[in-house]
Amino acid sequence: MIRWLIAILLVLMIFGGVHRWLEKIGLGRLPGDFRFKLFGREFFVPIASSVLLSVLALVLGRIF
Repeated sequence: MIRWLIAILLVLMIFGGVHRWLEKIGLGRLPGDFRFKLFGREFFVPIASSVLLSVLALVLGRIF
């Protein structure tokens, strides 16, 4: 259980660090990526971008 929590935390930290770069290439602005403000904070839920990156990883995994 602790391993999963650490892995999720690391993925969120990495995604937070490369978020600005991913927006420059178009990820994060797809239909299905939700952005909303709640209590003065902006939240970002990248559903479509996550699906696209998963499909890309699957294709690359099948090729190599």
